[in-house]
Amino acid sequence: MLETNGQRLWDSLMAMAEIGATANGGSSRLALTDEDAAGRALFVQWAEAENLTISRDAIGNLFARRAGRDDVPPVVIGSHLDTQPKGGRFDGVLGVLAALEAVRTLNENEIETVAPIEIANWANEEGARFTPAMLGSSVFTGAMALDDALAREDANGQSVAESLQATGEAGATPLARKYDAYFEAHIEQGPVLEDNDKTIGVVTGGQAIRWLDVRFTGKAGHAGTTPMPVRRDALFAASAAITAVEEYVAGIDGLLATVGEFHVAHGSRNTIAADVHFTLDLRHPVDDVVDRAIDTIRARFDERLPSRGVDYDLSLHWRSPALPFDETCVRHVRDAAQGLGYAWQDIISGAGHDAFHLAKHCPTAMVFIPCADGLSHHEAESIEPEHAKYAADVLLNAALARAGHV
Repeated sequence: MLETNGQRLWDSLMAMAEIGATANGGSSRLALTDEDAAGRALFVQWAEAENLTISRDAIGNLFARRAGRDDVPPVVIGSHLDTQPKGGRFDGVLGVLAALEAVRTLNENEIETVAPIEIANWANEEGARFTPAMLGSSVFTGAMALDDALAREDANGQSVAESLQATGEAGATPLARKYDAYFEAHIEQGPVLEDNDKTIGVVTGGQAIRWLDVRFTGKAGHAGTTPMPVRRDALFAASAAITAVEEYVAGIDGLLATVGEFHVAHGSRNTIAADVHFTLDLRHPVDDVVDRAIDTIRARFDERLPSRGVDYDLSLHWRSPALPFDETCVRHVRDAAQGLGYAWQDIISGAGHDAFHLAKHCPTAMVFIPCADGLSHHEAESIEPEHAKYAADVLLNAALARAGHV
């Protein structure tokens, strides 16, 4: 079993964190902004120092390839460098820089692989600037049309296509190229590994995710002159609906519901709200449970809302099905963790990752490490330096087992 240079990896993580650094110790590099472009440029500088070949595709996915002995599809390792608006230093970034550290270790040990090893930095994984999340990998794998993705706009009306042009991050490398396999290292973004005193999570698959858009439409009126019985208050109705969702989800083991955005159109403190929109994120390891939840939530809305005199619309914004990862790739990760002597357990991914799209394109597996208190998408996101090294060690040995070496 090979081991990586943990200090070198940590130094790289800290250097990347300086780009878009926030006041409270996090990072802010929204996809295809100047900060994201600067982070990509630093990665390219490091990759070129290792004699890797750089390429980009039409949606801005960035690749760095180490040649293999044979001209065959590559074993790909990576994740993403973009962050939440006030995100952490490790979400996504660990996977890209652990991949770089794995390649650095291969180079310094003069190990030639049979298949090429390619590092991927997927564009707009977070979905914080452009929706949906995992935009780059979904276009690469054909789950989303390129033209549709290029037309997506941020809150300021700037499109993906315009942002790619402004940052110079579009390229001509073909989409949907054949891969032999894909491995991704990531922080868990939850408390399971930490609670179980494990340092490696062998990810066996991902849970189902549904993003819903919910809109309530009532009637505006004066706060001081409209009697309560005749009001058509969209905000009170939306609040009652959210409470109904919480009550339902509490009774279903493993089902998760999150209202991440809430908007009152033309809000004023002395005007009855007439137009309210919120997002609803539902997750569970089993697709049928999530789909039944949507039907049940809609039925409860139909039951409870007519007396309020408001209309509602509940629509599916994005669907990510539950999926198992490739058994052989999972075994490579498990064998690497065992061979290195790291405490490990099998785990299901609670968050969405680019690996979910890649799993439909090629054999795929993931490596998790703990993050403090399970906290992620937050400036205080934190990991142990030695755990970062463990992630890179497992990633390297799993990828090497798949790629083969001379």
